[in-house]
Amino acid sequence: MEWSDSAIVLSTRPHGENGVIVELLTQLHGRHLGLVRGGSSRHIRPTLQPGNTLDVQWRGRLAEHLGSYTAELSTARAGALMEGRDSLKGLNAFVAICGAALPERQPYPPVFVVGEILLDAMVASDASHWLPLFARWEAGLLEALGFGLDLSECAATGTTDELIYVSPRSGRAVSKAGAGIYADRLFKLPPFLGDAASDPTTAETCEALRMTGHFLLERVLEPQGAVLPNARIRLDYLLVESR
Repeated sequence: MEWSDSAIVLSTRPHGENGVIVELLTQLHGRHLGLVRGGSSRHIRPTLQPGNTLDVQWRGRLAEHLGSYTAELSTARAGALMEGRDSLKGLNAFVAICGAALPERQPYPPVFVVGEILLDAMVASDASHWLPLFARWEAGLLEALGFGLDLSECAATGTTDELIYVSPRSGRAVSKAGAGIYADRLFKLPPFLGDAASDPTTAETCEALRMTGHFLLERVLEPQGAVLPNARIRLDYLLVESR
């Protein structure tokens, strides 16, 4: 069996004398591992750095086998990502969430497509610009996994006016009137999560990351006996540290 795909490098580990097992986020085949023969060589190793996008071909005798990859560099961004303190933290959080939250070999094409946009933004701009996109990417990841936030109407009243909160239990929007005395127990809904034209403030970005992190932990990771990766926890404090 064989197939070709585009893929973002998530991680690598040595295998044998000079091979490397590479973990990729592919566009059409999901998070997928495979062996790159000679991957530790001076010629191939720079290609297999986390954050790079590759054109890969996978071959295996059976679909469930580890199989092997051949790879060509499509977009080189690992060096630029690793040069910046903030972008390196962003890259580490991205690969950690992909590895922890995505099941193996289940395709989620939008997660890959927006992931590339996010990584390019980390290279091109500072954290105040790409962190809101990170929160949007996580919200999209939750949606792809079947745990999307419902921001269409108030969970308490069914209205669509003044939706300014999100329930930490249901993930549904709550209006100002519907919140009542429970407002202090709810997440504040950052407008930019529902309106792409909205320009987020630092406080709104921090709240969005806190909220998506909460739902990733509660709905995706804890049921698997996992915790939110430390690299992702550190991301919550990035805007505060950079002030």
